[in-house]
Amino acid sequence: MWELNKQYSFVRQGIQYIIYSIVILLIIGYWSEEFYAIFGKNNYVSIHLLMEILIIVVTMTIAIQSWLTTPYILSNKTLYIGALFLTCSFIEVAHALAYKGMPFFITESSSYAATWFYIIGRLVLSCGILGIFCLKEKPIQKNTYRWFIYSTPLFVIVALLMLIYAPNPVLPPLVIDGVGPTTLKTSLQYVAIVCHLVIMYILITKINNAPKIIFLLLGSSIYLIISDILFTIYRDVYDIKNFLGHIFQLSSFYLLFKAVYFSSIEKPFRELLEMQKHLEKSREKMHHMAYHNEVTNLPNERFLMESLQKNLYKTKGNKAILALEIERFSAIKASLGSSYADKLLSMVAQRLKDSLPEKYLLSMQREDCFIVFLDEAKSTQQIMQLCKQLQVAMLESFQIQHFSLNGNLNIGISLFPTDAYKEEELVRYAVYAMHEASKVPSRILFYETSMSSEITEKLILENDLHHAIDNNELLLEYQPQVDLQTGQILSVEALVRWQHPRKGIISPGVFIPIAEESGIIIPIGQWVLETACQQVKEWERAGLPPIKVAVNLSLGQLFQQNIVEMIQHVLEQIELDPQYLQLEITESMTINIDHMTMILHQLKALGVTIAVDDFGTGYSSLSYLKDFPIDCLKIDRSFVQKIQSDETDKALVDMILSMAKHLRLKVVAEGIEEVEQLNYLLAGHCETVQGFLFSKPLHPSSLQENYQMLQHNAQNILEQLHV
Repeated sequence: MWELNKQYSFVRQGIQYIIYSIVILLIIGYWSEEFYAIFGKNNYVSIHLLMEILIIVVTMTIAIQSWLTTPYILSNKTLYIGALFLTCSFIEVAHALAYKGMPFFITESSSYAATWFYIIGRLVLSCGILGIFCLKEKPIQKNTYRWFIYSTPLFVIVALLMLIYAPNPVLPPLVIDGVGPTTLKTSLQYVAIVCHLVIMYILITKINNAPKIIFLLLGSSIYLIISDILFTIYRDVYDIKNFLGHIFQLSSFYLLFKAVYFSSIEKPFRELLEMQKHLEKSREKMHHMAYHNEVTNLPNERFLMESLQKNLYKTKGNKAILALEIERFSAIKASLGSSYADKLLSMVAQRLKDSLPEKYLLSMQREDCFIVFLDEAKSTQQIMQLCKQLQVAMLESFQIQHFSLNGNLNIGISLFPTDAYKEEELVRYAVYAMHEASKVPSRILFYETSMSSEITEKLILENDLHHAIDNNELLLEYQPQVDLQTGQILSVEALVRWQHPRKGIISPGVFIPIAEESGIIIPIGQWVLETACQQVKEWERAGLPPIKVAVNLSLGQLFQQNIVEMIQHVLEQIELDPQYLQLEITESMTINIDHMTMILHQLKALGVTIAVDDFGTGYSSLSYLKDFPIDCLKIDRSFVQKIQSDETDKALVDMILSMAKHLRLKVVAEGIEEVEQLNYLLAGHCETVQGFLFSKPLHPSSLQENYQMLQHNAQNILEQLHV
């Protein structure tokens, strides 16, 4: 509203001037006799000359201004306005010289010539402006055309001089001495008034295009109309109305001058200033964008490096770099999308800013890594205390729409000058330590020299992993699961392997965490699902009995927005009955119960079975067992391996078996390597087992070729235990 008032303040000023003018007219109209010949009859010629000189100056200024601006504006209307006012200026000169009482000019001065020059000037101005407004604006190309248009006023004034000063008067008189204006003069002035009324109508219809210019032109038209009315009703040259007519005429030309000046000079200049301001703001914005992260608005890596170059060596003493990352951020981004990830980053950034002292520089190195520069690091205990405070600040989860996300931090620390002298190395070493911090319980780690080679190797593996699917380097092996009641192999677990072209077989324990951190687990998980389901159909076509395949789902996959549709599409495309697919989740995935409950129920509705892998190794509440549609619990191999020697593990296995029985869940025990382990599980009524005692994970062709033998061996082992 303030901007609107500021923009149209000239409207209020114009209305005020019109009100003042009306008041003056009312005063003069009421006391016109008192003001008659107020300046003295001998002075009116001088006063008239002064008024005419001012009018000539204004009209000539408009003409010169238009002439000077047309090479840059290149508008035909601007050119015509300049020529029009140059014509009016010449006519006003002739009118002033011909005015009664002026010295000899061609002939003796008379009201005849002066009045005709005045009337022709008024008609030329009114009709000319009206004609220019009716023209379509076009650009002018040739400079010769500009000279031609500006030469026409000379021909016009010469023609008028010849017409008015002809030896025998051609035109009738407009003013009769002792009587006043004739009907012809009054009629011609009314024609000028009508022209300006039409001009005002045209202006009002276009007022939204250029409000200020239009209002100035409207004011000019109003003043010209007032001057014409005064010139039609004045008694003689000594009448105050005649003087006021010249005042309003001068005021009208002044407003015209302001309109032309504003449109050709002031307005373009203001637009230039606005453009410069906009450009300056754009430069400031670009500079801000160049030195700040778009999502968090924190200083970015460029800002950090320049600050380190200025401040790292300024004072002596120990300094430190903290590198902070949000645990599993890549999985969150891959699962929920960039929008949720950006909101989480923004909220984490704000909480870090609120938790850190202002003297420390907080910046964003890349999408999931924050850097803190401590220009005073008195002791490692002080640094550790600060890191723990930051971790505590992140304990409260971040609520983003219907998701409750954790912002747990892994923090790496490098010290200056202990670890490095250069700013790039300090930051890089802190990042190395940050990656390794996820492996320790405290999630805080100081940089050590050995980390460099480990991180380099990890980054190389991550880069190679990006191409593993396209290069057909991934493969699946299948470990049979034996039904302890029948000795049959009714199901298998699909286990992904990576055949690296140079390093050979790489353990899943090495590349799966890398895949989860980088988000590559999403395409790998889909490939595993498609390949495993396709393999089950191939075994079926090869004549094997129906086999269920168990496939592990990652946390990233479960947070995919289209996970249910993707699995349904795979089943339909391969034409696999959903009962032959088992999806396995881990306890660590059950933290977000609301989201998991919805997804698992949707998956269950497809007809697949749901299993909890590595049961008993997580930290989740067991309440999810009643909330989730779970069909099976898998006892982790770490419990089974110590079942004979560790009473605690034995008690845990007994508890899992008992709990599964009461909840009517199936149980699969992993890692069976010895007969004694199998015997204990049989006594506990475990239903299904897998492990090296029966078979190691096999290539699909090997499992197909040896299926009968594997099943026969399993039955023999079970029969020996029953004897």
